[in-house]
Amino acid sequence: MIEKKLDLSIRKVAWTSMYAMTVLITFCGQALSQETPDVTFTRDVAPIIQKNCQLCHRKGSIGPMPLITYEQTKLYAPLIKLMVTTQQMPPYHYDTDVGIQALKSDKRLSAHEIETIARWVDQGAIEGDLADMPVPWSFPDMGEWRLKTEYGYGEPDLIVKSPHFTVPAKGQDLWWRSIVPTGITSDRYIKAIEVKPSLEGYKVVHHTNSALSVIKNGELERAGHITEYALGKLGEILPNDAARLLPVDSYVRWNIHVAPMGEEVKDDQVELGLWFHPENYKPKYKQDLHNYLLRGDLDIAPHGTAMMQEFYAWNYPVRIDSFQPHGHLRMVAMSLEIFYPKTGEREVVSMISNWNPNWHLSHIYEDDVAPLVPTGAVVILTAWYDNTKNNIHNPDPDVWVGRGNRAADEMSHAWMAVTHLDEEGYTRLKTAREANLQKMGSKDK
Repeated sequence: MIEKKLDLSIRKVAWTSMYAMTVLITFCGQALSQETPDVTFTRDVAPIIQKNCQLCHRKGSIGPMPLITYEQTKLYAPLIKLMVTTQQMPPYHYDTDVGIQALKSDKRLSAHEIETIARWVDQGAIEGDLADMPVPWSFPDMGEWRLKTEYGYGEPDLIVKSPHFTVPAKGQDLWWRSIVPTGITSDRYIKAIEVKPSLEGYKVVHHTNSALSVIKNGELERAGHITEYALGKLGEILPNDAARLLPVDSYVRWNIHVAPMGEEVKDDQVELGLWFHPENYKPKYKQDLHNYLLRGDLDIAPHGTAMMQEFYAWNYPVRIDSFQPHGHLRMVAMSLEIFYPKTGEREVVSMISNWNPNWHLSHIYEDDVAPLVPTGAVVILTAWYDNTKNNIHNPDPDVWVGRGNRAADEMSHAWMAVTHLDEEGYTRLKTAREANLQKMGSKDK
């Protein structure tokens, strides 16, 4: 299965001929349109664009063109079709044909929605009856907390800001590091996390790591990760039965990676928003976020490819709540699997075979399908790299690429949020899921 998906990944990143792709899609769309009724913008396409595109594609937002009106959308109709049929937009890169599919904050279009847009373009991008046009959506201002505006969490209970820093117009990658007190006066359990650069900083902040530090024996010691931000990531939504502790007198250790983009950004700042459970809340289990490395030599020859693997196991059961691959310009795919030694079964949990380094997404599993890993089972992480001209994100296939922190270097790890269970909790969750499956099966009969 993985080898098959790797072949698919190489084919996807090799799609450099826009003309050939457009011809293929147009041919298929015309075949469909001969047998189906007309699709109109006002009745069929506008609701899809509103729900999935307009948050970014509106004046003052990060999309390169607005898609609010019919006239604006029709202007880019062929491009829209190409981007949605190749699943480059909306930017949520997660394979649809393997592994767990029930994800929180899933931005993928359905097959029906993709087909509707393709047919609309093939049939001439008809406007339709104005009476069918849905009521315009009201969107939050850019710079608002997404967990507040899109998910109803309200304002964060605590906001921790990095010190101001200035990003020059030109130069090499830079890392701004600082330690800031949280200022909280009692222990609190976290239920959601989001990181937000300034409006000006969105284009220069490559990623941001925020770690927790506490004072022990008079010394400031690291106490784990809080979250990792990169463009496209919503944040962290923790399950109801697990939480992370933010202790009193704690500190946020900032590590902000920026890349100059041709225009100086003065006095920039990154904000960390934290939402807490009520003060009397006590979680059943502890969840933490960890950077699971794919270790070893990573030297990719000019015009070459590479693959890396890493294996993790626990001496107690765990639940994986989220999975976020991380790489740079030569990474093209990553998978998450579980190997069960007792049965010899190897299960593909998640696969991203069309990795896009411009968007770093945390795939948060729905609570009732988040993978349960029994004691002794092995989590397998696999990453593939392509340093050839077939990789459309590769800036220079003539150079050696090694492991490093710069955007021009390569990385190999996955962020995973893991809930640490006990045997009783694992058995209870597994039994409840099996009962739900039996109930669903009986309804289908």
